[in-house]
Amino acid sequence: MSPSVIELDAVGKTYRSGTLEVDALRDVTLRIEQGEFVAVVGPSGSGKSTLMHILGCLDVPTTGAFRLAGEAVDELDEDHLAEVRNRRIGFVFQQFNLLAYLNAWRNVELPLVYAGLDRDEREARARAALDRVDLGDRAEHRPGELSGGQQQRVAIARALVTEPDLLLADEPTGNLDSASTLDVLDLLVDLHRAGTTIVLITHEADVAAKADRTLRIHDGRVQAEVAR
Repeated sequence: MSPSVIELDAVGKTYRSGTLEVDALRDVTLRIEQGEFVAVVGPSGSGKSTLMHILGCLDVPTTGAFRLAGEAVDELDEDHLAEVRNRRIGFVFQQFNLLAYLNAWRNVELPLVYAGLDRDEREARARAALDRVDLGDRAEHRPGELSGGQQQRVAIARALVTEPDLLLADEPTGNLDSASTLDVLDLLVDLHRAGTTIVLITHEADVAAKADRTLRIHDGRVQAEVAR
């Protein structure tokens, strides 16, 4: 039996500044299986951003254990964490973070440049990823020639191009109008149905409703879990 994509065991995160200590996460135990679509919701200061940073290997727990696809992430040094981030996690943020001077497929290929793949393979995989998000016909367009929803689709294609174990979406509709929000959420649902494991961080209940399971976090603790 393959390991869970995400395994958190009694994870805590404490930030220290001088004599001040803030417990951002407290005793979080969590499993997310291959192909699940899970939303994490909570108010500002609840700990959801800290949880996202740990799941994305942008930070490490103070206490407890974190395994990603069976690998003990909390035991890795910074070089190995960077490798895990690039190889196993696809990130989608509220800001699209596209380079304005590059066309769509060149934006999508960037993680493959860092991975050291040759140009022909990078282009082929980038164009295939754009096809997955129904933007194959916009591969030569620069971000300024695309709508907000299309730019977020390019960002999602970039997140998918490395074929990661996990797609981590942090407020991915926060900069979109209502029509583009529905478009992006429908795409995430389609990717989930095709087998992609997705964790969606959001403060909007209607966005979280697209997920199969919702985790509510408050004061650093997961307080409720709702399955749809």
